[in-house]
Amino acid sequence: MKRSEIRENLFKMVFFTEFHDQEEFKEQQELYFEEQLPQDTEEKQISEEERMSEEERTYIIQKFEDLIQKMPEIDGKINAVARGWKTGRMGKTDLAILRLAVYEMQYEDSIPVKVAINEAVELAKKFGGDASPSFVNGILAKLV
Repeated sequence: MKRSEIRENLFKMVFFTEFHDQEEFKEQQELYFEEQLPQDTEEKQISEEERMSEEERTYIIQKFEDLIQKMPEIDGKINAVARGWKTGRMGKTDLAILRLAVYEMQYEDSIPVKVAINEAVELAKKFGGDASPSFVNGILAKLV
């Protein structure tokens, strides 16, 4: 699985935190992996490349749990630079993208800051509204 695919899965998991209580996160993780990942069917056999390995799944869950623990600090950093758009007012998609990007920028030494920002903008293009890419880029640029 490509790094961008892992990031997209992690983004989706961060996104669902807005709709569930923390006590439900474990159950939601299991449901997510059951529903989102390709399954063999009578019509289509999934290749090994398309399958998520147990190692990749474990990596995603570990990063998700670490991000959740750091979310108050991450939100504080976002709120410090987002004039007029505190996390409580932001669209849930944009907020999930920003949380993931800030996490990568602040806590993932193996991911260059420019890569984290670029990938966040790409997620915003794919999942956000028309203004999402520039909004995400603007917030993240203030954190550099």
